[in-house]
Amino acid sequence: MRRLLALALLATLAWVAWQALAPRPLPPPVAAVEQIDRILIEKSARRLTASRGGETVLEFPIALGFQPIGDKQHEGDGKTPEGIFRIDRRNPASAYHLSLGIDYPRAEDRARARAAGVSPGGDIFIHGQPNAVGSLITLPGDWTAGCIAVSNEQMEILWRLAAIGTEVEIHP
Repeated sequence: MRRLLALALLATLAWVAWQALAPRPLPPPVAAVEQIDRILIEKSARRLTASRGGETVLEFPIALGFQPIGDKQHEGDGKTPEGIFRIDRRNPASAYHLSLGIDYPRAEDRARARAAGVSPGGDIFIHGQPNAVGSLITLPGDWTAGCIAVSNEQMEILWRLAAIGTEVEIHP
């Protein structure tokens, strides 16, 4: 049993060291654009694609809610909502490295939840990593409560390019 615990501890320390010391990939070059007008989230591909005038400007891997399959039904279900939204707020003082809020729940989401006798939830954001883990670690897997997470470096690029009103389309 001690051997197994020692091996688990060694593996954990190796992973933490790799996360802290491994070379960071450079963010993809961003075309000479000052603003994007659309963000496409493809949940099944775990991909965010941002564009301007139909031209792809950048593409990032993403993490989703801890139960990513299906549309958000109610608060606490761990699902990321699906549909067409808009960025409706910016939070530089978020518990995560920057955050761009989307306008969920929409009227139809509230009506569906009301009919089911549940809360639709809210506070769905595109954000960076938890401030508590710092900039050295990007959490693996789907870990949010329903938000879309990217690395801190990627979030800084999105923060610079995405304005209030930017369309966010989320596909299954």
